[in-house]
Formats: sequence, C-alpha cells, structure tokens
Amino acid sequence: MTRQTPDSNLHPQDVLVLQGGGALGAYQAGVYEALARQDALPDWVAGISIGAVNAAIIAGNAPQDRVAALRTFWHRISSELQYRIDERIGFARRAFNEGAAQWAATFGVPGFFTPRFPTPFPEWPADLARLSYYDTAPLRTTLLELVDFDRLNAAEMRFSVGAVNMLNGNFAYFDNTERTIGPEHIMASGALPPGFPPVEIEGEWYWDGGLVSNTPLQYVLDNRPSSEMTIYQVDLFSSRGVVPRTMADVAQREKDIRFSSRTRLGTDQSKQLQKMCAAAKRLARKLPDEFQDDPDLARLLNCRPAGAVAVMHLINRPEDYESNSKDYEFSRMTVEEHWSTGLADASYSLAHPDWIGRRLKPDEIVTFDLAGANPEQPLDA
Repeated sequence: MTRQTPDSNLHPQDVLVLQGGGALGAYQAGVYEALARQDALPDWVAGISIGAVNAAIIAGNAPQDRVAALRTFWHRISSELQYRIDERIGFARRAFNEGAAQWAATFGVPGFFTPRFPTPFPEWPADLARLSYYDTAPLRTTLLELVDFDRLNAAEMRFSVGAVNMLNGNFAYFDNTERTIGPEHIMASGALPPGFPPVEIEGEWYWDGGLVSNTPLQYVLDNRPSSEMTIYQVDLFSSRGVVPRTMADVAQREKDIRFSSRTRLGTDQSKQLQKMCAAAKRLARKLPDEFQDDPDLARLLNCRPAGAVAVMHLINRPEDYESNSKDYEFSRMTVEEHWSTGLADASYSLAHPDWIGRRLKPDEIVTFDLAGANPEQPLDA
C-alpha cells in the first residue's frame, strides 16, 4: 500500500484569502501593500465580493503595478465627501460617516454602482438582470480598465472567487486553473441582493458568495496542494465584539457576526481533520501486515497529503465611530484609514517574533492572530 505524504518537490505556497465587506476592503489593499514591501507575493489569491475585486486587480497586474492599480481603484470609488474631521471619535465623526454612507446609498459610487431610476417596486416584475436597487455596469468598465484578463488567465498566479447559484442555492467557485475568467465572474461574486443584480454565467444566475460563506478559506484548505502553505487570511468583519448599548450597535454587531462567516470554526475544523489524518497514518505503521490491505484502513488513509499550514489571521477590527453602514461608507478619509490600518496590522504581524520564528510540524495547521496585540489597535475587538 502506498502511503500518502507531503510532496517535498512542490515549493511552499503563499495564499492570500480575502473576505467580502464592501468599503472595508481598503483594509485588504493595505495588507497587500505590506506583503509587497516584504516581497511576500502570493502564489494564489482567493476572494469573495469586494475581496474578489481586490483579488482580480492583484492577479491581473504585474507585481510592480499591483499596489498602484489598487490605489487607482480605491481612489476612484472614494472620490466624494473629501471633507476631513481631525477627531476620530465622538458624535461628529459618527455623523460624518453616516452622511457619507447615505450619500453613497443615494447617488451611488463612481466606477462601482449607480442607483436605478425609477426605483424598482416590490411587486413590479422586471428582467432578472434589473432586479436590484443599483446598476453595477460601472464596475464592469472599471474591471476591464484595471485588470489584464489575459494575464489573469495565464494562471501565473492561481485565482479563485466564490458565488452562489441563485436558483439552487449551491456555492460555486470560479478558478482560473479550471476555466477562463471574465469580468462577469468577479461581478457575480459581489452581486449582493437586493442592492446588486444577479449575474448570468453560462445560462446560470449567480449572487454574492457571502450569502453562503463570506470567506474562501475552506475552499483553499480543501483544494490545496500537498506542500507547505502560508495563508494570509484577511477578514473585514470581526467575529468578536462588545456588548451593544444601542439599537445601532445591535445592527452592527449582527452584521459582524453574520459576515465573519465563522472563519475560526473553519480553521479549527481543518486542524482537527489534519490531526485525525496524521493519527491514522501513525496507527497504520503500527498494525500487522495482515491489516495493511483492510478497506477501512484504506478509507482512513485516503485523505489529502498534508503539509504544514501557517495562517496569519488579519482582522479589520471596528472603530468606535463605525456603525451598521460601515460597509458602504466610501468617504476618502475612511477608505484611507482602512488602508493604513491594514498596512499597519500586516507590517506588525510580519515583523512579529512569533511569526518570524514559527516552526511547524509537517501535519500541523497553526493560526497566528498577532495584530490583536498591536498597541496601536483596540484590544476589545
């Protein structure tokens, strides 16, 4: 019987995993800038919703052009309400953020989406591609400008985005190792109803992948090669929070829990599965020869060859002034703050002694949540 072992001939894989979260996605752009500064360029990028957009810009540009392309995108979609408030806490800042969010909801976001006129009535039938409050045609134009789809489909970097089939509810991934990727695949991953319309791909209609899972982490772990892997898991919603004090706090906390997508649970389950596979292989070596061809043993050993996995968990932790509207608050000031926070969190984590000195067993998955200890970040998030 052939034993499955990690393939030492495969080079270690670096993977960037990007959660969905609208305007909060500027945090991911800051994280990528930190990785680029350290020359920690990913071999594979996977995303959901706004994470899919960031992933496409990264995979669809040459390494030296990626940060500039991300800057162009985030500068374009945050071009309104540039008035700044120096104080980052208090009622004034919260009121400013709410005003910026309402501006986006009323007038749309340049290069991203525009409101439909007239607004669709609840019981008024329309073409399926128009059943939404906003039109995302501007996003298609932006993607065609900022993403080189020939480069993306050359698959020098693996690219995966998730969406949900709106008719059967099944989750689907669009992967450039399996199909040709176009703007519609990225737009489908971010088609969150009822704001955005479903996107048709090969006769099927798709909505935002966040309806099922807002992170592609499990897809990466289930489809990884049998080599060592480093995963930079960037979450835009924090699963941990504080006790709400107002109804606005309740709305924000509910959204954080819903879209954090139990990323820690997914990681923990993968850890346990990998430990069980390793235990089965150790047990097989102790059994007498007459049991080596036992079908039950073969089933236990029939798990994916496993290499060590180090997961750097980077979480956009909420600020006191943010509210339920934070994922569609596109003011230039707030977008720049999210970018700077992502850059700071990733830079701090990459330089942390626990990360630099990590040593993993061949069959081990270890998560490092280091930015939470950053003295510049809140400790209660």
